[in-house]
Amino acid sequence: MSANIPEGFRPLNFSMGFIEQCGPLYGKWDGERLLLGFRVEMRHCNPGQVAHGGMMATFADMLLPMATRFQTGQDLGFIPTVQLNCDYLAPAKLGAWVEGRAEPVKITGKLVFAQGLATADGEPCLRANGIFRRTPPAGMGFSLENLFGETK
Repeated sequence: MSANIPEGFRPLNFSMGFIEQCGPLYGKWDGERLLLGFRVEMRHCNPGQVAHGGMMATFADMLLPMATRFQTGQDLGFIPTVQLNCDYLAPAKLGAWVEGRAEPVKITGKLVFAQGLATADGEPCLRANGIFRRTPPAGMGFSLENLFGETK
């Protein structure tokens, strides 16, 4: 677990595959929104000691659909990425706290459109928007309790 995590953030309960390798990611339900964050560690960095663009894109790829799912309360099935756009606004330096918030823009019968913004130590560092494919509801157990032990 990373050190010096802001109050209220808890480790996400993901212990599988690629996400486990690039974590740890932390979440917080603020009453209306799901916030995600991570502390930039050396393993997240490029040679310039800032978060690698691939790490930031992975963070956005988690943030957008997860925030949409929890903020709408809908079982959208597994929602794989169709398109993800990232604008890198500023570096997230080694040791920085990266925190993201996102919102659904539109949900159709087949697609989810979402947008989000991440900050590094409070300064905007990433803007993202994406399109995700809805699949049949799967009862996949996506609840705040399963995610990090809080209730909505």
